[in-house]
Amino acid sequence: MDIRYFDTLESTNNYCKLLDLDKVEEFTIIRAGQQTAGIGQKGNVWVSEPYKNLTFSLILKPTFIPAKSQYTLTMMIAVAVAESVAECLQQKDVFIKWPNDIYIYEKKICGILATSYIQQEKISHTICGIGLNVNQTTFPDWIPNPVSLKLLDGKEHNLEIVLHSLIEKIRKYYNILKSDSTEIKEAYLSKLYRRGIEAEYKYKGVKIRGTILGVNDFGHLILMSTNRGTINCDLKELEFIY
Repeated sequence: MDIRYFDTLESTNNYCKLLDLDKVEEFTIIRAGQQTAGIGQKGNVWVSEPYKNLTFSLILKPTFIPAKSQYTLTMMIAVAVAESVAECLQQKDVFIKWPNDIYIYEKKICGILATSYIQQEKISHTICGIGLNVNQTTFPDWIPNPVSLKLLDGKEHNLEIVLHSLIEKIRKYYNILKSDSTEIKEAYLSKLYRRGIEAEYKYKGVKIRGTILGVNDFGHLILMSTNRGTINCDLKELEFIY
């Protein structure tokens, strides 16, 4: 496993995009002690206190996955991270908030951003950006509901140990994905935050009540609205309300 550590990067994902990915070994990790412009979902900024957390990007080459099924890779990463966090905390109630944030006690502990490149209707490369809150204990007020491993268990965690445990879990589920995507989807749905629970959301800017049923093959969230019936929600259309 090739781990390339940098004291400071603008963004580990952006750094990966400058590499010749054909020449980079699969499971290469680009890691930064601090990021000056970390990237989150929907173009948001990922803020992380320097040297306190894990901020890295993992390069995969899942050529066995058709382009139309690329969301299974996102599911796989989320399942692996959720299980790794659960084992670290000895806590079973770790969930995946659609599409791929990791939540515990209604708080966000990890964000994931997967960027895939398509060639001949298959995935050629994927850059998986992962930001896991480990030892940070104070966060800016404008960040919604953050939490860290240390805030949850009061312990200072060795970042190297947490990283290697996380990568081994990803390897495990990556190998499962090669032979059985159904198992990955079942594991993802079993950990899906608010699944089967009626709650309030904003859909296209309008408040609605609904129940999450699952996720379709394109990664859209399937929501049963109390007055609109079944809705397949795209990432930019739905907002969770707390």
